[in-house]
Amino acid sequence: MSNLIPVNYDNDRQTVSAKALYDFLELDKSQWARWHKKNIEEDTYFAEGVDYVPLDMMSNGNATKDFQLTIEMAKELSMMARTEKGKQARQYFIELEKRWNSPEALMARALKMADRKLLEYKNKVTELQPKADFFDAVADSKSAIEMSQAAKVLSFGKGRNTLFKILREEGILRDNNEPYQEYIDRGYFRVVEQKYQKPTGDIEINIKTLVYQKGLDYVRKVLDKRRAV
Repeated sequence: MSNLIPVNYDNDRQTVSAKALYDFLELDKSQWARWHKKNIEEDTYFAEGVDYVPLDMMSNGNATKDFQLTIEMAKELSMMARTEKGKQARQYFIELEKRWNSPEALMARALKMADRKLLEYKNKVTELQPKADFFDAVADSKSAIEMSQAAKVLSFGKGRNTLFKILREEGILRDNNEPYQEYIDRGYFRVVEQKYQKPTGDIEINIKTLVYQKGLDYVRKVLDKRRAV
């Protein structure tokens, strides 16, 4: 009885084509549309998405329907045929269920699921690694750092001037590279005044923008968002 009716194993469940079952049962080909409407779509005993999934198909250039049936539903429909073919199909589905639920099959599916979960975990670790490296780099920083250092920590492939340009475009920094008050109040940035003496002896005041650890995280999210666009 091997492969009496082709079985689909997608989504870790056994399903069969309603049309393949119908053909195996040797029912009237001209009555297919009426049969599936009555026995599948309009039968309140079966539920779409639980017992079957409808499919739109093309056959000989014409649009038609098919359904992926659970083994349980296919077994029920086979019994309803009340023919020798129906008995044969039912016995076939019973054997499929036995093999599917055998200890060996259950263990094989459990191992497969464990492998899939492990792969998902490894992919997640790989995805989170840059963020972990980022926080490790700034975890010991209790004070604000200069934007040139921030550009290095963020590792976005550009220098301080490009970082300033991006933050101006995002409406975070003013034209003179000072942060808007909103971002200072949030604890992202700090502005300090630096005095230096020119060769002429005059004292000049230079405004420097520094960024806190919290601000670094915010800037990183801004950069990630721009890359995703």
